[in-house]
Amino acid sequence: MMLMLSMAARSAWNRRFNLLLMLLAIAMSVAMLLGVERIRHAVRASFAQSVSGTDLVVGARTSPIQLMLYTVFHLGGATNNMRWDSVERLARHPAVAWTIPLSLGDSHRGFPVLATTASYFTHYRYGDRRALELAQGRIFPSLFDAVLGAEVASRLGYRVGDRIVLSHGDSGDSGDSGDDGPHADPAGDHDHADKPFVVSGILARTGTPVDRTVHIGLDAMQAIHLGWEGGAPLPGLAILPEQVRKFDLTPHSVTGVLVGLKLRSQVFAVQREIAEDPHEPLTAALPGVALDDLWRVIGVAERAMLLVSALVVVVGLAGLASSILAALGERRRELAILRAVGARPRDLLAMLALEGLVVMAAGALLGLLLLSTLAAGLGPYLEATYGVALQAAWPTPGEWPLLVAAVAAGFCVSLLPGWRAYRLSLADGLMPTT
Repeated sequence: MMLMLSMAARSAWNRRFNLLLMLLAIAMSVAMLLGVERIRHAVRASFAQSVSGTDLVVGARTSPIQLMLYTVFHLGGATNNMRWDSVERLARHPAVAWTIPLSLGDSHRGFPVLATTASYFTHYRYGDRRALELAQGRIFPSLFDAVLGAEVASRLGYRVGDRIVLSHGDSGDSGDSGDDGPHADPAGDHDHADKPFVVSGILARTGTPVDRTVHIGLDAMQAIHLGWEGGAPLPGLAILPEQVRKFDLTPHSVTGVLVGLKLRSQVFAVQREIAEDPHEPLTAALPGVALDDLWRVIGVAERAMLLVSALVVVVGLAGLASSILAALGERRRELAILRAVGARPRDLLAMLALEGLVVMAAGALLGLLLLSTLAAGLGPYLEATYGVALQAAWPTPGEWPLLVAAVAAGFCVSLLPGWRAYRLSLADGLMPTT
């Protein structure tokens, strides 16, 4: 048997270029299988951690999923707003450590505008409890200042100091104001063109909906709607930017509130109190639970990713089988000589099956090394750009079954040419061919 293995090793060395191509094909298939599995889990973790460190999300009575969609992902709109006195009452609750009021409804060239307070930049967390960071500028040094998410600034080409105009409602690409900047466009009928904003800061990329959001102060949101009624400005009533400070800029209502508690163990008690609030019908959603429910609705893409990677592995195994079968035709004389020196058919079957197992195991190991190299090189870029943390790590408990299954499948595929070699006769390999 040792002699046969030595001969098989020499045979493999003579076919080293074909085997190298086989190894690369298997390595890329395995790397894609494990890579997609890791990206799948990373995408789900990133989705679930779009907001972290927040114990409750509170808004007007609605479903928890709908509440999460418009407060965290800024999609859709609230059917009702939450009164400001409820926000103040919630902030005074003895179990509440901090609150972040959020108000939506306006947009800028298709991007949502989020009105909030300085507590948003202090307490908002995403991912593994990471805080928001400024890439440039400052946070609301004056009333009509805006802080842009990284994607807004990148796609629209904004820099600190540029002037922008907000639009009332989700009005798509409304253009910018200003007659002194590179982004000037005609203002629409529902633009707040009389009160332009100055970009005071740009946030570092997070890979969350924060990147696609324009942030302004709650008082600024109130200021730009002075003199508006029913979603349109009142005719003949114009309030200049320098006059808005004469008015009370306290909001009457907000879209929702992010709540952090002093003790997380009190979350269910506070949630029940909010649901039973006699002053206003409210919903308090647990972010983790609501996001899991939402993922079950949109998670079909996750399963599709795994299916695609499995198909890639199947294609790789088919290539392995075809390569071994093609090589078998060239090795018929070699196998016949082994038979002539005493090798039994089952010895040939075992040799070829073992060869396939070794090639598959080596390809899987090479694929794991390839994935780790790609993760080390592209991981920081993926996390900074898409918020997906792809790390170079040893296979997780969930990945080992996939790795073992791929190697086992390769071993089973190698049995096909082994069985064919088992059935080849001695005379078939030694007979001269024309």
